[in-house]
Amino acid sequence: MTNDRLILLLKVCISAGVCLILLGIYLHNFNETVEAMGVKGIIISALCVALGMVLSLPTKMYLTFLLMRREANKQDGAKS
Repeated sequence: MTNDRLILLLKVCISAGVCLILLGIYLHNFNETVEAMGVKGIIISALCVALGMVLSLPTKMYLTFLLMRREANKQDGAKS
């Protein structure tokens, strides 16, 4: 898998994670059906937020590492 394809996959994971986090917030605050479910509704909204964080945080760290390495390579190339 090339770096460009990997970065695209990681960006998709970040987007899906953010969408799941937003869905969990929406379900918890603005949806009467989930509120009427009681504890099960809270679990559903918390699960959406948790899965969103699982998808988004490690990919952000990896993308940051790739960008830092790319910047270091550019600076090394400029010095030579």
